[in-house]
Amino acid sequence: MSFELREHTADVAVEASGDTLDACFAAVADGLTAAQCDDVPDGVGDRFELSVESERVESLLFDYLDELVYERDVRSVLPADHEAAVTGGDDGTWRVDASARGVPFDAVEAREVKAVTYSEMRVEETADGWHAYVVFDV
Repeated sequence: MSFELREHTADVAVEASGDTLDACFAAVADGLTAAQCDDVPDGVGDRFELSVESERVESLLFDYLDELVYERDVRSVLPADHEAAVTGGDDGTWRVDASARGVPFDAVEAREVKAVTYSEMRVEETADGWHAYVVFDV
């Protein structure tokens, strides 16, 4: 799994890929972390879990990332070291069960990402796995 930060007018975008949809979701979330902080310390912070459901894979990714922004604000932590397990699609419902390490803000110098956007969002299966592109409002 991998991600790259991309400049996008006044915003920032994350382009990510993974062998599986799970890996792709986690890579986008890692990109969200990188957009907020250049250096995340190892071993600091406790893991927390979250689950999100949606009707489409694109809206699931949006809602998952939006939930990470919410958790950041409520817990006063920078979510890092993401793990995601995506299921569904057959019955019209997608679900991600995920976890992240919540790094306390006093342990990092973080920039604010205000929100996830649907602008140019893509989630697609490719011959090599999965690919996603997400723009964040900064």
